[in-house]
Amino acid sequence: MTLTDRQRRWRLALGRYSERELGNGGMSGADQRADRALDYLYAREMEKRGMRRGKRGGAGTLDPSQLTTLGWLGELRELFPQSVLETVQAHAIDQLGMTELLKDPDVLDQLEPNADLLKALITYKGTADEAAMAKIREVARKVVDEVMEKIRHQVMAALSGKTDRFRRSQLKSMRNFDWRGTIRENLKNYDPKREQIIAERLRFFGRTQRRLPWTIILCVDQSGSMLSSTIYAAVMAAILTGLPSVNLKLIVFDTSVVDLSSEAHDPVSVLMSVQLGGGTDIGGAVAHCETLITQPTRTILVLLSDFMEGGSVSRLVATVRRMSAARVRLLGLAALDDDGSAVYDHATAQRLAGAGMEVAALTPDRFAEWLGRIMT
Repeated sequence: MTLTDRQRRWRLALGRYSERELGNGGMSGADQRADRALDYLYAREMEKRGMRRGKRGGAGTLDPSQLTTLGWLGELRELFPQSVLETVQAHAIDQLGMTELLKDPDVLDQLEPNADLLKALITYKGTADEAAMAKIREVARKVVDEVMEKIRHQVMAALSGKTDRFRRSQLKSMRNFDWRGTIRENLKNYDPKREQIIAERLRFFGRTQRRLPWTIILCVDQSGSMLSSTIYAAVMAAILTGLPSVNLKLIVFDTSVVDLSSEAHDPVSVLMSVQLGGGTDIGGAVAHCETLITQPTRTILVLLSDFMEGGSVSRLVATVRRMSAARVRLLGLAALDDDGSAVYDHATAQRLAGAGMEVAALTPDRFAEWLGRIMT
């Protein structure tokens, strides 16, 4: 039977288990290679459920057993776009437990560093050997550097101080652009033929510098669902640590509370310290953060969590209400990543909002803008 294009796509998606119903006709050589590469990984999960691959009839079969792990990675790289490669290798480690990827130094060298891979590797770092740990750190450093490069300018611009319209600056930033002053400065350059002002000189406002320091307590949930946000939180902590007007405290928690403030300058060190799994005692972590507050009106507490409390929600809400009454600025972040979307416990989030905590899911630049508004 010759497959239609739609059937061919379904055949690739479902694997050889659908071969009896859909057949194999019309699949090109590239399709068969892609089928073999996907089967090498995903058939493992089906076998765990009691299904057998079976053998294809005829000579010259391309059974998955003929692939090595290193050869499989090479096939993925050749057959699929980068986005698919990254997704599949993360599935291999995180969801399907293909831990041999972490045991072969040659295979480790072939892994493509990206955020999805990092999240998968962090899950296994507790059992990784020295070579695997070196790879995990390498991936973490690359991902951290990419995130840092992406958001540093946005964060620094948002936290650079309030616009001062009586001062001029040589710093050319759209955030500081004085369009009225620029027009006045260049009116003499009006071109009547083109009916345009030729802006030969641009003007920019200066910005006031913050003098009084702020304490920012970044309280981060270590549960697996928050791992993507934890990567951004680690980078954000490093940026904030470098600001002269900020005293940063970095707290991570599950049922225990760990103070990583001394490591906050190095996001990789923070990520290597994260321990995934276990329960979640948000109330205990927030109560610990309360003990760190010395100047409530100059303190910002940022709780990064899915709000799925394993302990007493009433205790958590009471602590938040007490800090709010003391005029601590409170923000609950359900997500901190590029998407700014999250799955979280809406009931607990609503109770926290009622106790005086702002609750949101934000991208890093929006988070920085929020901090900037509070600190000006």
